[in-house]
Amino acid sequence: MTSAVTITRHGGTGGRTAVAARARQVVKAYGSGETRVVALDHVDVDIARGQFTAIMGPSGSGKSTLMHCLAGLDTVTSGQIHLDDTEITGLKDKKLTQLRRDRVGFIFQAFNLLPTLSALENITLPMDIAGRKPDKGWLAQVVETVGLKDRLKHRPNQLSGGQQQRVAVARALAARPEIIFGDEPTGNLDSRAGAEVLGFLRRSVDELGQTIVMVTHDPVAASYADRVLYLADGRIVDEMFRPTADSVLDRMKDFDARGRTS
Repeated sequence: MTSAVTITRHGGTGGRTAVAARARQVVKAYGSGETRVVALDHVDVDIARGQFTAIMGPSGSGKSTLMHCLAGLDTVTSGQIHLDDTEITGLKDKKLTQLRRDRVGFIFQAFNLLPTLSALENITLPMDIAGRKPDKGWLAQVVETVGLKDRLKHRPNQLSGGQQQRVAVARALAARPEIIFGDEPTGNLDSRAGAEVLGFLRRSVDELGQTIVMVTHDPVAASYADRVLYLADGRIVDEMFRPTADSVLDRMKDFDARGRTS
């Protein structure tokens, strides 16, 4: 079993950093008996507030399942998950839906923009649905951070793929969620557009104090993070701080080599 990791903010004094989300002894299994498949195997992990965490691992390692469970998009078989001080594993559907709407942001490969709405209307849509007015100052800061100031009146079909994903990033940031989860958020973008979006995510952490958890298979994408978690067979088997694309690639090659010799 893995043990929870004590996290310190880089460049700080070495004290404990506030935790935005945590998992304790989380198991996620599908099926039963001989057909039972364990996607997460007693996972313990802390996600530091105000940091960018990447989750990596081979196909079937459990990385997307872990993110979905942390975000309250999937249930766990056993164990506990907390967002800040709220345990989400015991929440009723209505309360969980409200928590996701009010406290969590999501960015996925598919941009999920409504074609009939402008960029600005897509950004504010979740708050409009919830009956909340956006904080104008914060919204302006988010729009400035993602570089969309001159594109707010454009509809999705008038925007490039990179610009559409920036709208999706801005939408996730605009409601000031406690934490944002991204599942391969640059998977449908070319390298230049992907770098732009990753740069905006990095800036949202550095300049806006956002907490981001991103599942990725791309060493370059992972290099934008403060910390990389590596999953294999449903367990966190390693982590890396201050990653570079080369160091992540080397670590992944090492895992591949172990897999071939095991």
